[in-house]
Amino acid sequence: MHTSTERGLKLVAIGGGTGLSTVLAGLKKLVGAHEIGGVWLDALAAIVTVSDDGGSSGRLRDELQILPPGDIRNCMVALSEDSTLLARLFRYRFRGAGQLSGHSFGNLFLAALTDVTGDFVEAVRLSSEVLASKGRIYPATLNDVRLVAQLEDGREVRGETNITASRAPIHRLRLEPEQCLPLPEALAALRSADIITVGPGSLYTSLLPNLLVARVAETIRESSAVKIFICNLMTQPGETDGYTARQHLETVRQHAPQIQFDYVLVNNRPINVEQTERYAAEGARQIGLTDHKLEDEFGGETEIVRADLLDEGEKVRHSPDKLTRVIVACYEQAASERQLLAGTPR
Repeated sequence: MHTSTERGLKLVAIGGGTGLSTVLAGLKKLVGAHEIGGVWLDALAAIVTVSDDGGSSGRLRDELQILPPGDIRNCMVALSEDSTLLARLFRYRFRGAGQLSGHSFGNLFLAALTDVTGDFVEAVRLSSEVLASKGRIYPATLNDVRLVAQLEDGREVRGETNITASRAPIHRLRLEPEQCLPLPEALAALRSADIITVGPGSLYTSLLPNLLVARVAETIRESSAVKIFICNLMTQPGETDGYTARQHLETVRQHAPQIQFDYVLVNNRPINVEQTERYAAEGARQIGLTDHKLEDEFGGETEIVRADLLDEGEKVRHSPDKLTRVIVACYEQAASERQLLAGTPR
């Protein structure tokens, strides 16, 4: 493996929602940053879930028969220069009580450009150019995919919004149609990646839908990339109530057993009392702090990395910069170990 100073690395981040946007916001600072020294990125790509059926995205999906643009819009904004007027415009959400109420300008822009070009992927590419995004964004699939959850009580629930609203433990998740296909460009990015990250994000509605798309988990397994799973900070009401960090990983392994992660990143800094009380009122609690069974169950070929990953602020969020530093450190450690193994005589 080349050292990080010889060439830029290729990184693919997989997920959806605010979690993926957070990861991208930190990683974009490494794109083309070879003059700084150390690890830098020659290519940054995101594979984004397209199963959202609520809010502005759901309305556009139903009315215009396009893929839901919300998570993709968030990623485009995260990869853009934060200070630009266009980035602020893409984040703008219409108020009032009319038909535009609740719609994001960025969602409408993507919908309009899809209609003009006749191609959602091309619309995403052109929108990214408009925003001067520092990376490529790929929908997980172009199929009109819906989530189907088999609950622990035997019921089946269809649709992301209904799954979260059911507030019942989930036994298994599948896609409908099950044989939805990935973009060839997304698979090519995974094959050539030096680093692949999965998470953070809603386990059943942001992370697993990407891994269930045909050939994605298998391609990740075959890739020589350093594979990193970023664990969530909190449980999610209606989706992962009572889950530990270990249960998050077990669920990923159950749905995508092909993937062997090299590293699992777990936050080890407690949130403050005010945050604890506010999130508890919503039914969410912090995970990872006392979950020491992770090392017992996943400590073989997977290294559990515990670090302060919290952002400052009222909301409990990952810090983009802290995540980036730990991801880089994991890659450097893995590259060093692989070089040592390559130099070891048989």
